[in-house]
Amino acid sequence: MDTYKVLEIKQSVFEDNNRQADLLREQLKKEKTFLLNLMSSPGSGKTTTLTKTINALKDEMNIGVMEADIDSDVDANTISQTGAKVIQLHTGGMCHLDADMTKQGLIGLGTEGIDFAILENVGNLVCPAEFDTGSSKNAMILSVPEGDDKPLKYPLMFKIVDVLLINKMDVIEYFDFDLEAVEERAKKLNPNIKIIPISARTGEGIDEWADWIRTEVKEWNQ
Repeated sequence: MDTYKVLEIKQSVFEDNNRQADLLREQLKKEKTFLLNLMSSPGSGKTTTLTKTINALKDEMNIGVMEADIDSDVDANTISQTGAKVIQLHTGGMCHLDADMTKQGLIGLGTEGIDFAILENVGNLVCPAEFDTGSSKNAMILSVPEGDDKPLKYPLMFKIVDVLLINKMDVIEYFDFDLEAVEERAKKLNPNIKIIPISARTGEGIDEWADWIRTEVKEWNQ
């Protein structure tokens, strides 16, 4: 007869994180701070997209950015040049941020007077999808060079995001990338997903993306 105890630690970790995430969302709602969790693979153009986004909106709202990386402050230096308030978060080897880590980042950033806060999550399509950060909405960037099979390989990420930006559309003619297939696969996983093709380099689609943010921030504050 077995006498040892089995502890389902993964479930308990997720349950505790979800509770903390809900509490953080309630706090942000009271403070009228909209938090966007932005996720992608490394090299998708996340920081470039973020720079274009800030430049499109900085005259309308106060923006704060949390740059999460395992190490380095390269992205934070880039974002600081936009004039947005920015803080660098080092995860100490962790491949994602959870609700408590996000809360620590927000405290360090300081949300007073911040209308739109952005969490640039650690670059990968697995771990960040599993942890609720307490964000108001989740966004993902998929770049054309990554291929059109990502919804098949990383279904959870596509299930949990509210908006999908398909970046680097300016080079789509050079890659075997089926835009319609991506849209079909993503919508099969998540019928409510908003899909916006963009090019962070040329500015294509940034206006539509900025309009989506404006609408979401307004609704959040109501």
